[in-house]
Amino acid sequence: MEDSAVLLARIADALDRLAPPAPLPVDWLAHPAYVWDGTVARTVPVLEAPALELMRGIDKQKAAVAENVARLSRGSAAHDMLLWGARGMGKSALLRSATRAAQMASPGSIALVQASPDAGLAQLFATLRAVERRFLVFLDDLGFDAGDSDGSRKLRSWLEGGVEARPANVRLAVTSNRRAIVERHASEQDDPINPRDAVDDKLALADRFGLSLGFHACPQDDYLAIIAGYAAHYGLAWEESDALEWSKRRGARSGRVAWQYVNELAGRAGRTI
Repeated sequence: MEDSAVLLARIADALDRLAPPAPLPVDWLAHPAYVWDGTVARTVPVLEAPALELMRGIDKQKAAVAENVARLSRGSAAHDMLLWGARGMGKSALLRSATRAAQMASPGSIALVQASPDAGLAQLFATLRAVERRFLVFLDDLGFDAGDSDGSRKLRSWLEGGVEARPANVRLAVTSNRRAIVERHASEQDDPINPRDAVDDKLALADRFGLSLGFHACPQDDYLAIIAGYAAHYGLAWEESDALEWSKRRGARSGRVAWQYVNELAGRAGRTI
């Protein structure tokens, strides 16, 4: 009988060692950013972002986003934000940069939380509601297929009108390549039965954001200005013809392509940035 008890105790100890440890509670006041996976948050000890003054070619959008995030960090009225438009024009980077600038102005006042719309947002909002801090919940590169009406309607409810709407200390920031976020087709305009209803339903989500900013394709002068700003900041020599050739090989001009070229310049010079 004693041998059986000893054996059972050893088995129990072995199972305890095999079982993963319970996750440590997250300190929502200690870090500049977090990544929410639907059930738990992973802390980000350093929020990597370019300085706001280095982000060029999007001056109006930059001013609006920076001011809105600063308001949120101060506890003032602030908007949920939709940043939509051309790929690589700095939508996500701008949100990180504006948050970092607000943190520098008022340390500890605000944190960025990256999440996805189908990963336990209700639980995240319930958790953040009880924290004495402001949060910008960031949904990156969002887009719903034409048939995904549940996802878009749930997000609309969180923005406004639902009983589980996001708490007062939280604002949503969404980036998308499409202004309507939900995929649309030209055939919707030709539907003989209430054609506006289909279009209005898909635009309804975009309408819930108090601040909606478009990011458009980068003209050549802006592309070169972005490179000039980064190159001056990092002390890198460059040539306009080489920068234009780089964009031709990429088949695009954007803030992302400009940054990739600056990274190439640093590599050629044996530098890190």
